[in-house]
Amino acid sequence: MTSTRRSKLEELVVSRASPERRKATINDVAARANVSKKTVSRVINESPLVRSSTRERVQDAIRELGFSPDPQARALALGRSFLIALVYDNPNPQYVVNMQHGILDAIDATGFQLVLRPCDRSAPNYLERVSEFITQHKPFGLVLPPSVSEDEPLAALLRQLGCDYVRIASLPLDTPNRMVRTCDAEGASQAARHLAALGHKRIAHIHGPKSFLSAHERQAGFETGLRDFGLVMEPSLVVEGSYTYESGQRAAERLLYSGKRPTAIFAGNDEMAMGVYLAARRANLKIPEDISIVGFDDTPVAARMWPPMTTIRLPIREMGQRAARLLLSSADLEDAGASTEITFSPEIVVRESTAPPS
Repeated sequence: MTSTRRSKLEELVVSRASPERRKATINDVAARANVSKKTVSRVINESPLVRSSTRERVQDAIRELGFSPDPQARALALGRSFLIALVYDNPNPQYVVNMQHGILDAIDATGFQLVLRPCDRSAPNYLERVSEFITQHKPFGLVLPPSVSEDEPLAALLRQLGCDYVRIASLPLDTPNRMVRTCDAEGASQAARHLAALGHKRIAHIHGPKSFLSAHERQAGFETGLRDFGLVMEPSLVVEGSYTYESGQRAAERLLYSGKRPTAIFAGNDEMAMGVYLAARRANLKIPEDISIVGFDDTPVAARMWPPMTTIRLPIREMGQRAARLLLSSADLEDAGASTEITFSPEIVVRESTAPPS
């Protein structure tokens, strides 16, 4: 073999063998950072299950080698798209927007994308439509807020289809690696105790749709809080809403114009509580002098109402973020989900919409 041909062959061998002369792979990053390939995958997908020192070492190796993960290649290996879907049947637009922001926080710079899939649980082909969506788009996983999260047939369908999901609900409905719990009853109990401590005795409650587990939990928690002060909720002061502004207004009008009006109203979410504000003003009632109002969720608009609304805070954006991170933690094809339950405890935010009864 001539020296010229030998030098070209040696150059070809070196170019194939040296990581510095070819596109870096995940194996190169793992070797440089002295970690497993699985750990590199977790860092790429921003899994919370990596120590900060290890994460920094892997990120340094990625920068040094110029490694650029290929989302589509990873998605192909997973047999799923690189989409995280928010599947919801929730009439509260602010809740949905906050949940979106939380998921986007979690998937930022990961290669994942968010897709929205509204649905109607009351539709006869509801499960069929969700099944079609999963079959056609093969999402990496689903985030399920209330009330979709409370649907056991849907959860069974997702397991049958092999589709990962995380449920956000007021009670533990699934295994810890698939649950974010919100403890709604505890928050509603705080609302009841706050109003009772101010001296209110005739307290009304506008609850959400009966198809929502959260509506039952919030009503039960509210009744528990009243009992702590020796009070019992009068059936005539309990009205169903639909978690919308308009339903809150209609329910409040029914309460304010029937017999002896309540001195305080606890609405099952902020959206309905805003409707109570309008009904009170149309009845020429001052807030909080004539009527105290408490909401639930602490959406941004609660602090912007006049007067600012007392409400129960649930960190909806953070809930969406944690749910998405649970899905990301399984991106390395291992069961790397949480082993302990992720729980968010509500807390009351006292503003200027509540005061002692006149």
